Amino acid sequence: MVSPLPFRVNTHIFTLHFTYLKHPMPRITLPDGSTKDFDHPVTAFEVAESIGPRLAQAALGAKIDGELVDLGATITRDVALAIITERTRDRALDPDALFLLRHSAAHVMAEAIQRLYPGVQLVYGPPLDHGFYYDIAIPKGASISSDDFEKIEKEMANIIKEDRPFSRYELPIAEGVAKLKKEGSKYKLDNAQRAIDAGSDALSWYATGSPGENWEDLCRGPHVPSTGRIGAFKIMSIASSYWHGDENSDVLTRVYGTAFPTKKDLGHHLEQLEEAKKRDHRVLGKQLHLFHIDEAVGQGLILWTPEGGVVRAELQAFIGEELRKQGYHQVFTPHIGKLELFKTSGHFPYYQDSQYPPIVMRESLDLMATEGCSCAELSNRMRQGEIEGYLLKPMNCPMHIKIFGSRPHSYRDLPVRLAEFGTVYRWEQSGELNGMTRVRGFTQDDAHLFCTEEQIAEEMTGCLSLVRTIFDTLGMEGYRVRVGLRDPDSSKYIGDSANWDRAEEACRQAAATLDAPFSEEAGEAAFYGPKIDFIIRDVIGREWQLGTVQIDYNLPERFDLSYIGADNKPHRPVMIHRAPFGSMERFIGVLIEHFAGAFPIWLSPEQVRVLPISEKSNEYATRVHDALLAARVRTRMDADNDRIQAKIKMAAEEKVPYMVVVGPRDAEAGAVSVRARGVQKDLGSMPLDQFVEAAKQEIATRGQSRVIDHFS
Repeated sequence: MVSPLPFRVNTHIFTLHFTYLKHPMPRITLPDGSTKDFDHPVTAFEVAESIGPRLAQAALGAKIDGELVDLGATITRDVALAIITERTRDRALDPDALFLLRHSAAHVMAEAIQRLYPGVQLVYGPPLDHGFYYDIAIPKGASISSDDFEKIEKEMANIIKEDRPFSRYELPIAEGVAKLKKEGSKYKLDNAQRAIDAGSDALSWYATGSPGENWEDLCRGPHVPSTGRIGAFKIMSIASSYWHGDENSDVLTRVYGTAFPTKKDLGHHLEQLEEAKKRDHRVLGKQLHLFHIDEAVGQGLILWTPEGGVVRAELQAFIGEELRKQGYHQVFTPHIGKLELFKTSGHFPYYQDSQYPPIVMRESLDLMATEGCSCAELSNRMRQGEIEGYLLKPMNCPMHIKIFGSRPHSYRDLPVRLAEFGTVYRWEQSGELNGMTRVRGFTQDDAHLFCTEEQIAEEMTGCLSLVRTIFDTLGMEGYRVRVGLRDPDSSKYIGDSANWDRAEEACRQAAATLDAPFSEEAGEAAFYGPKIDFIIRDVIGREWQLGTVQIDYNLPERFDLSYIGADNKPHRPVMIHRAPFGSMERFIGVLIEHFAGAFPIWLSPEQVRVLPISEKSNEYATRVHDALLAARVRTRMDADNDRIQAKIKMAAEEKVPYMVVVGPRDAEAGAVSVRARGVQKDLGSMPLDQFVEAAKQEIATRGQSRVIDHFS
């Protein structure tokens, strides 16, 4: 029997329908482990009410067995339930609450736009990590620009002030599709078909108010209880997009916005965005001449300038020292390899959509031409990999596997640790490219370890300690650890289930040894094995996935690798993939923003600038410059005829760590007057040889000993 159940949330009446079960006596397990029993089906909101009126008033949504849902979701069985409020117990903004707020704000913005611009068709509007967007199709002759933001925001404010409930209703597939056809939006029909293809047995809508009377949109949800719960919002920007991301399809308008519980939260976010603009690696990279991207070379392909080359070389030297301590062997591999190699590894076709097309061998092209092979058939053969050809390598691991397999190994040889700064190539959509952090060609500080199963724990410890050494040296403290596991519902993972179980447990145990929080996330594993990712939170709160360590039982199986064990029989090694920096391009892009371009002295392209007060001091300034060069300090002398204040200003803008100002008194005393980056006045005078030694020490210790300490 279907029966309506009315209940009240923030003065709004919702009507829910559910089917009574024969014995509907759900037991609700709360996050603290306590339980609540009900003798009838119950909504998430009613559970919150049973806990306390303050919780019910603060509730925005709920999680049932880990799935985010509306407060009106009906519970008819035993479940684990968490009530979502604006903030967590430690007063931090709850990511789930932000998801609900932003998804709901996207609907409010879409309603406001359709009120103001009749004929606009909605495509889709998802929440994002830092806001939301809505893709819309604007009728010919109409347009929306940033000049319209204030008008749209005013209309949004009116909708929020009306405090109308988000009301969900469902229709059977046939009835829902008929409704959409009547409305005439091909975009919504497409969204519905995607839901049907994904297994939905009904289509759901959300109305801001009463279904059939107020604005509504096809949507799976969930949402906050009412529009009035959206505390603060702002439209941020506007851009062009394409339907399904296809450049040959409909051109759409994408309107971005963001939403937060309070104006204070929104204000803090906007301040962070302003700080982000100052730290934007694309801007600083150009200003400091660190890298260049040229259309004639290709988007997403980085040209390292001399200055950027210094930063990269220093990082490679730094990690090279650590690798030598841990017994790694450096190898070098080509940028392309036979397609068959990557078919064996599984990278083709698993990563086919993010790879460059295969390079077809001339002999194969000639043969297909004589066979009358059409362009369409050639394209299909390339997509299926049914050709003789090569591939720009998307990964280094197959080639390292071949190096390991090129000679016999005994258990006494293991572990074998092969390392390479190997450049790989991935195809990214042009709209997804972003300076150095999202590119098409990048270099990994890659390594692959071949070990016995008994050696996994020790080798994982070594890999993880390497990542922590890097982060500690660079002062990157705000990081968390993610253990990426299989998605049990996905078919993309290869290999034996028992091997996966062992590898996942090894990742858990390794992560538990770290003095950092870690989470387990299904679906984040590589197709061949689970992994541990290091997620860095930068100084303005953004997260970046950088270092990674992965355990792999599958590729040694696919390539039939073996070693001779103590029993004189062949055994299969286990393979560990690790890349502490991840991508050198992304890592340095993040570093530029982390340091706002002001690198520590050991990484700085220019470490000391010599500034003669006038031409009369050039001779002594040259002696100072030469002494620094002899000590292998990267230095430059500014002998221009500008005034000394102009020289100081230029050096500060170029973020040089130290400036040494020299004049007649300094020459007479054999000293230099020292300025540190960011310090408005001279630190004082120091004998030249003492400064040179202090600078050398700061560089050699990577900042543990500092020049500035000599003046304290």
